[in-house]
Amino acid sequence: MFVKEVKIPTAEEIVAEIPFPARLAEIKARRDKLAIDVLTGKSDKFLVVIGPCSAHEAAPVLEYVERLGRLQEKVEGKLVLIPRIYTNKPRTKGVGYKGMFSQPNPEAGEDICRGIRAIRKLHIDAIDASHLSAADEMLYPENFAYLEDVLTYVTVGARSCENQLHRLVASGVGLPVGIKNPMGGSLAVLLNSVYAAQQSQVFKYHDYQVRTDGNPYAHSILRGMVDNNGNDIPNYHYETVMQLAEGYAARHLAHPAVVVDANHSNSGKAFRQQPRIVDEVLENRILDADFRKIVKGVMVESFLEEGSQVHDEIFGKSITDPCLGWTDTERLICRIAEKV
Repeated sequence: MFVKEVKIPTAEEIVAEIPFPARLAEIKARRDKLAIDVLTGKSDKFLVVIGPCSAHEAAPVLEYVERLGRLQEKVEGKLVLIPRIYTNKPRTKGVGYKGMFSQPNPEAGEDICRGIRAIRKLHIDAIDASHLSAADEMLYPENFAYLEDVLTYVTVGARSCENQLHRLVASGVGLPVGIKNPMGGSLAVLLNSVYAAQQSQVFKYHDYQVRTDGNPYAHSILRGMVDNNGNDIPNYHYETVMQLAEGYAARHLAHPAVVVDANHSNSGKAFRQQPRIVDEVLENRILDADFRKIVKGVMVESFLEEGSQVHDEIFGKSITDPCLGWTDTERLICRIAEKV
């Protein structure tokens, strides 16, 4: 049984209410091209998608991206930094804090209308503060329309990569879409998802039958896997990456590309291991030309303060999964720039 509580404004209504300034749209267009050029091989730069596990409050996120923007100026010859501003939080058991989209105040109940306005404003303010456009997760495909004009990078999570609607909507996104391997780790399933996203599709979306052109920028994210006993198994090593490269070639997919998620099951959520994992990825890129050709970036979870907290008491500290602190983040980004 469904109980209708609040009528949600349409994406068109929200976009009209909170417009994206033209001067910021120009910045985002340049950022889109930088990311696309990396994924298509036109640029030798390296993507670093980095930021908190979830963006639960605007002020620390804006301070974080301001710092990231200043750091981007130092490494612009080598890296394209894309802030993680994840405003939806998937839950393994379906309960708990589900992100700013649902709960703009994590200590209060759901308020989706307020949440939609809060996340759109946050993404716009972040571009204004840092001149960096961000990544967000497409947890709910129909909600992508609220943010489609302000993002540079979109992710489809491990729990969603087999979902038909996620694949179909990804085919219409004219931006890089990173699709994570499923929780069980199947590369075949991952490649099927990328294939579906790269094809033209016809489906129902926002009360219309729509047709997409297919998204040539859809690509793979390796985030590790979980076995039947709940054990985390990494999949960022050379052998798995090259197996995935063979799968790309066998399916004749456009622009083979892999981004390695240094956290989640690759680290067993041992967040301090992320720099070590990134180091191995970079070393393999140095040692092997084929590995270098396909691995286009990394994902890292970091915030202003190291670790995590249950309640929002310490400014800039995650209330979901633990993250690297800023000192280690800055050190890691500079090291990546040296090794790319």
